[in-house]
Amino acid sequence: MAKRGNSIIKGLEIDEIIKVLNRAYADEWLAYYQYFIEAKVIKGIMKDAAIAELNQHATDELRHANMVADRILQLGGTPLLNPKDWFTHTNCGYEEPKSFDVVSILKDSIKGEECAISTYSAIADMTRDKDIVTYDLVSEILADEVEHEEDLQALYEDITEFVTDIKSSLS
Repeated sequence: MAKRGNSIIKGLEIDEIIKVLNRAYADEWLAYYQYFIEAKVIKGIMKDAAIAELNQHATDELRHANMVADRILQLGGTPLLNPKDWFTHTNCGYEEPKSFDVVSILKDSIKGEECAISTYSAIADMTRDKDIVTYDLVSEILADEVEHEEDLQALYEDITEFVTDIKSSLS
């Protein structure tokens, strides 16, 4: 643990920061797997565009897990060591895909991003002006999560508009 680096944290318990970061760490691993498996099972119209998006997001979530783990270690903590613990420490949870159609998968992914945005917003609020290093880290991840939500929402809207146009042209 970096003694001088941790001395810049003001008004927060380091153990509390580690606790919320471990919850975010669990979320990132579950989000990684969610995107990974969704990209494998997805079916339907424009699935190739959705697969590309899901694979990119999986890569980003894995990078986020690495970033969060590094910060936990800098603070003198230990990232969750057992994947079973991800399910008991998660903020956002994990729901296995029930329907593999593109629209359902995108809806589920958007919900996940909304939760991630809420989680990282709360951590940013908690660490603002108290732990600049963690604040900067979560701000960077938050920006990615906002971008993910926007990308998924745009793809969802494109697909649903396309389907609606096809249905109306057949009527």
